[in-house]
Amino acid sequence: MRNNKEIRHLVLPMSYLISTPRVVFDTGVEAQKELLPLGEDAVKNNKAGVKSTLLVLVVGETVRAANWGLSGYERQTTPNLAKQDVINFPYVVSCGTNTEVSVPCMFSALGRKQYDEKKIRSTESLLHLISRAGVPVTWIDNQSGCKGVCKGLESIDAKTLGTPDICPATGCYDETLLRGLEATMKKVSGDQVVVLHQLGNHGPAYYARYPQAFEKFKPVCASSDLGRCTQQEIFNAYDNAILYTDYILSKAIDLLKAKETRNVVFIYVSDHGESLGEGGFYLHGLPYSIAPKEQTRPPMTWWVSEQYIKQNQFSKECLMQRAKEPAHHDNLFHTVLGFMNISTSVYDPAWDLTAKCRK
Repeated sequence: MRNNKEIRHLVLPMSYLISTPRVVFDTGVEAQKELLPLGEDAVKNNKAGVKSTLLVLVVGETVRAANWGLSGYERQTTPNLAKQDVINFPYVVSCGTNTEVSVPCMFSALGRKQYDEKKIRSTESLLHLISRAGVPVTWIDNQSGCKGVCKGLESIDAKTLGTPDICPATGCYDETLLRGLEATMKKVSGDQVVVLHQLGNHGPAYYARYPQAFEKFKPVCASSDLGRCTQQEIFNAYDNAILYTDYILSKAIDLLKAKETRNVVFIYVSDHGESLGEGGFYLHGLPYSIAPKEQTRPPMTWWVSEQYIKQNQFSKECLMQRAKEPAHHDNLFHTVLGFMNISTSVYDPAWDLTAKCRK
């Protein structure tokens, strides 16, 4: 039932009669409903002599910190990022255990600490607030959409940018996101926020998330039915998918390094983790209160240009030290506002991971 969710409805024929009008009604209401405004006092603070900021946020999919090379995993699954001058956060806690919960939550001012699903889904997100402050925002998606957090904002389906070599029958690889990023950066010369939503390690078909060239760990589980595979085969396929994400992230950083006309901030954070057989659990989506840490501990890695650090008077050493301490998806909302120098009454410096590192 975890792999084939429709079975739950097939065994209850009455569910069609009950669910159909509910879906039609709810979908129609939600589509017409205006989001409640957030941060109506938002202002972008432009400092004299400081270049504009390009912030790229990559929302990863189903990557867990336990298998992230930068966080001490026994396998080096992040060899390319290890060569970049990145800041890695090994102790991050997620908002939820699935994309439907985590993505709206991590872009919300409420977060997990004040979690209210109805309020989160009916209120504007961090991206709407940034746009209100006059900063162009673009969501580039290679997955199942932005879950409402980019409603009304520019959104690009990365699959439309793919070619047969990177878009096999199993779905487009995340390299399509790089094409979208490159094109989107060229359209704006000032402040800008771009979000890349990965397909990442979406299971159970981990083997289908990366090109053959990245199949380093063998043998792999080449099936969506994890029950047919050994745990080692599952790990091998999962780790190969992380190797590909490492490649994509490093390539994105290389693209950003060439943007000397702007200060650059790059943030990668996965939406949730994944169980790979520990305790008999697989995949993700268990209720948050009982979910194992494998599902609630995602990786987070930053790259910040030296020009940004210098012009905004940040302490790189302080940021490196802060990264060793616990962090949470709830930090993202306020940290992004801090990076973009946006003032608003909903900003809380106590949740901004950079606040104490400004000189």
